Amino acid sequence: MGGTQLKKEVSALTALTVVIGTVIGAGIFFKPTAVYGAAGSPGLGLLAWVLGGIIAIAGGLTVAEIGTIFPETGGMMIYLEKVFGKWLGFLVGWAQMIVYFPANIAALAIIFATQVTSLFDLSMGYLIPIAICVASLVMGMNLLGTKYGGFVQNVSTLLKLIPIAVIIIAGLLYPGGGVVRLLPMSVTDHPFVTSLGSALVATVFAYDGWMNVGALAGEMKNPGKVLPKVIIGGLSIVMSVYLLINIAYLFVLDAPQLAATDTPAAAVAHALFGGFGGKLVTIGILISVFGGINGYTISGLRIPYALGSQNLLPFSNWFSKLSKSGNMPTNGGILMLVISIVMICSGQFNQLTDLIVFVIWIFNTLTFVAVIKLRRTNPELVRPYKVPFYPVVPLIAILGGFYIILNTLYVQPLNAGLGLLLTLLGIPVYLYQQNKIKKR
Repeated sequence: MGGTQLKKEVSALTALTVVIGTVIGAGIFFKPTAVYGAAGSPGLGLLAWVLGGIIAIAGGLTVAEIGTIFPETGGMMIYLEKVFGKWLGFLVGWAQMIVYFPANIAALAIIFATQVTSLFDLSMGYLIPIAICVASLVMGMNLLGTKYGGFVQNVSTLLKLIPIAVIIIAGLLYPGGGVVRLLPMSVTDHPFVTSLGSALVATVFAYDGWMNVGALAGEMKNPGKVLPKVIIGGLSIVMSVYLLINIAYLFVLDAPQLAATDTPAAAVAHALFGGFGGKLVTIGILISVFGGINGYTISGLRIPYALGSQNLLPFSNWFSKLSKSGNMPTNGGILMLVISIVMICSGQFNQLTDLIVFVIWIFNTLTFVAVIKLRRTNPELVRPYKVPFYPVVPLIAILGGFYIILNTLYVQPLNAGLGLLLTLLGIPVYLYQQNKIKKR
């Protein structure tokens, strides 16, 4: 987890497109099912989308400060290692290797397979085999070399915007649409606090990716001025797009109908354009999801390599070994694919995404706390950028994080317990490896 010297070649426009392209993924096409199922009403569902965006913006603005202090390769692993110690930096990497990236790949592969079975009217018995095949295909393609995965990522990022634009425009102009009742916010069988919390967990998955924004700081010429503008601008655009497409959804299908389908975007597209047009939009969504799997694969397969290179894992030499042909960390990629396949066999998209959100938000929240701790313990540090309206913005991010974590513990104790168990398994692994190193 050592630092590298980064070239300051990232422009404001490039950073802005990275923010938008990273955050907008598969969640907006599929999470309305969970959002409106949890909320029970369109008003509470839309409120969850707004609050998710506000928490993401507050989190991004907060993380940007520590990102400009430590503009090094590794992102959150570096931040927590510098502030709380090497063991916590390792635990972040462990959680990303065991839970975060494999579960993202698995969840998106399940969604891809769900769309394929819907598109071609296949039996649900094909779902898991198709999901395993697409996850394996993407991993295999990336292990051949960076240029293959990079090409897919560039094309899919551009094409993912097409179905979003088509649904927004057609949905807002839908004949007979135009009425979305925001009140009452809550209904009898959906208590406000817990329903909002569960809906918020679903929207937070759709906003996932903003944490990577701070990692761009070291490559900007003037991060103090550019970074907050990029974060506010990029995430505000994303939040606006999410609200517009959800209003478009609700113009076409009501909240109970969205909650009742596993493929809300495809169902709306079918209602808007009929069978053939709906299938075209579904193909666009498939391309977007495929790009999402590819994006998490590109980033994820490097985590075991990074941990192995620092001798933080058992069999570190095996994990840090690169292939001769593509100069890629093949062994770490194989491990992550195996974990992903195990998770795919669950067939549970929403359970996997809730697991992701719970685990990663533990570390997100610790990163927000790290910013406040650094202000108190190291006030003399050079800060090219300071979070605005301190400490209000960090506190919004921290409170939002605690709300997400505690609500998941209360509403989904088994899911949260599984996430904690998988994460805490990293502690004996770390202690074992450190003890092994000392004995040498």
